[in-house]
Amino acid sequence: MKSLFRFALLALVLLVVALVSALTAMRLAIHTREVAVPDLVGKTPTEGRRIAEASGLQMDVERQYYSPTVPEGRIMSQLPVAETRVRRGWDVRVAESLGPQRVEIPDLLGQSERAAEINVRRRGLDIEAVARMNLPGTPADQVLSQNPTPKASGVSAPKISLLVTEPPSAPEFVMPSFIGQPVSNVVPVVLAAGLRVGSITNIPITANSSGTPAANAQPGSTGMIVEQEPAPGQKVTAGQVVNFQVR
Repeated sequence: MKSLFRFALLALVLLVVALVSALTAMRLAIHTREVAVPDLVGKTPTEGRRIAEASGLQMDVERQYYSPTVPEGRIMSQLPVAETRVRRGWDVRVAESLGPQRVEIPDLLGQSERAAEINVRRRGLDIEAVARMNLPGTPADQVLSQNPTPKASGVSAPKISLLVTEPPSAPEFVMPSFIGQPVSNVVPVVLAAGLRVGSITNIPITANSSGTPAANAQPGSTGMIVEQEPAPGQKVTAGQVVNFQVR
């Protein structure tokens, strides 16, 4: 009994030692794959990329900013910062300096979006974002606001955001039911509502074997609407086509 207990205890000790050794080996393996991020600030992108690759890392120029203190073409910031430990193959994102602001921010107010874009590109700037809004009484496709403002100084990035007017949205309303009404009376109503009349299809009245009209065919119902598209209750907008089937 004692020898069995000693054997079990020995097996447990060996198992614990094996687990500790495995965890230590894994930790060492993980740490051996980690490197310290080098300091790339002040380097050119070419120099920075070479230094990063020598450490087993990648480098991407993610942003460009104006800077009165960092010379043009030099890295002004990086993420992760220097000395941070990361795994090999990690991407180090950097911002490149464009030097002091030398380009005047143009006045784009009142221009169309296309004209503003051409004006911006011509000066070596970029459009960062375009927001749109409907402003009653203002022509569509016109720059209402811009950021940075015209002739702004101390700008951080060579990008301009625009606020542009857009055409008013077409009014929506619920399609009424015209089933059972004469199509000749409905057409003027549809046109007056700003809709368009599409196809008007005649459905022949079915007859039974004796040659007389079927029970569901009502005499004098020719030209009466039996189906419509869009169906009653659907939302429609001005200019939408409405089709009818009549008997």
